[in-house]
Amino acid sequence: MSYQLSKDTLKVSAKLFALNRQRLVAELKKVVGGEKKVVLLQGGIEKNRYNTDAADLPFRQESFFFWTFGVHESDCYGAIDVDSGRTMLIPPKLHPDYIIWEGKIHPESWFKEKYEVDEVHFHENGNIEKYLEKWNSKKLLLLTGVNSDSDDTLPPANFIGKKKFDICEKILYPIMSELRVFKTDMELEVMRYAAKIACDAHKDVMKNIKPGWYEYQGESLFRHHSYFHGGCRHLAYTCIAASGENGSILHYGHVNAPNSRQINDGDMCLFDMGPEYNCYSSDVTSSFPVNGKFTEKQKGIYNAVLAANKAVFENAKPGVSYVDMHLLAERVTLQHLKEIGLVQGNIDEMMEARLGAVFQPHGLGHFLGLDVHDCGGYLGDAKPRSTLPGLKSLRCTRTLQERMVITIEPGCYFIDSLLDKALSDPSQAKFLNKDLLKEYRGFGGVRIEDDVVIWKDGNENMSILPRTVEEIENFMKQ
Repeated sequence: MSYQLSKDTLKVSAKLFALNRQRLVAELKKVVGGEKKVVLLQGGIEKNRYNTDAADLPFRQESFFFWTFGVHESDCYGAIDVDSGRTMLIPPKLHPDYIIWEGKIHPESWFKEKYEVDEVHFHENGNIEKYLEKWNSKKLLLLTGVNSDSDDTLPPANFIGKKKFDICEKILYPIMSELRVFKTDMELEVMRYAAKIACDAHKDVMKNIKPGWYEYQGESLFRHHSYFHGGCRHLAYTCIAASGENGSILHYGHVNAPNSRQINDGDMCLFDMGPEYNCYSSDVTSSFPVNGKFTEKQKGIYNAVLAANKAVFENAKPGVSYVDMHLLAERVTLQHLKEIGLVQGNIDEMMEARLGAVFQPHGLGHFLGLDVHDCGGYLGDAKPRSTLPGLKSLRCTRTLQERMVITIEPGCYFIDSLLDKALSDPSQAKFLNKDLLKEYRGFGGVRIEDDVVIWKDGNENMSILPRTVEEIENFMKQ
């Protein structure tokens, strides 16, 4: 069976997840042997809003569980027999009153057909012990690990009778995380669709926005377009709909800075927004003047960031270090800032002094997949996380390989606290044109972010938008 919201949205085959399970079993067979082993995963749990019986947001599945089974329903378990590859889905048994309040109660056969698994059995309150015993499960492989970005720990599956089994919690997390790094053709098809919807929604905002709008209205239009035209019920992350000086707040849009400023004529907008489709993320940033016409200052900063974006896209090839790509972006940006007159001196010495991090304190980008900051950035041949400004914010330090999906998102920001700190540091202040920098205080920032697939014969940009100054101005005046 397949997932599709309407005839106008992408159809996603359940075979995508069957292939993921095959990949997982193949990798496990390389490292485990002996007694019978069963992978047991627990899906996401639906929760209510604080002390009420009202649901907070539409349920969204836990990413590892979704990668394995493609199941949208909450409160499920899933098992895989490593020896045979046989699969079992264990959804919750619903109360008879469910049909009154929530809708149809599907039989086990419906889940089996929809998700193309071998067995389906209902559980009550996490009582799955009998199904595992039926499989003669000797050792259970449970998924738990620490995310390298959030430092949050994913808890292992919990169920009644767990203590009766031999449990292993060390094998799955690195293997599954590494598998998620490399996207299959079917996964890439979904991600291309999500990126296209993101770009269409960005263009809708660019076409309609005008001075006097509030930032949240740009966010609202983006959300509407993504769902109405693309079937994307969820966004991949909190919308950053920044204007003017707010463009220098890297993760603007959160509850304490909720896209609430009125946009003034002449402001630059930095809109970092992306929907997800069938749980696969997009992550796209567009930067543009609200009135559709760049000033000379805006044009200079924008072209600096665009040059960095293009340089990385052209050089980010299999075998190349992502750290080196971050440094390349910094170097290109500094070269352009030197041409503008904002910095002065030797570029190599600026790089040594970590001046680039004053203007771009975040990392170049990250893996993209079922999570917007997808897992695996510090696996494989990854270098240890740096302690240096800018570099310490990298979410990936690996050598690039084919089928990795990364974001390329260089930026240039005028952040008062970082500028003040640099001006008080003799090793950095000597490169800065203090008087000219005063004119850029309050500018905000520019970020240009694309979703890119690494291929040996040339990278694929999934996020096509008007990008040059001329393209943006021509598009917005139409």
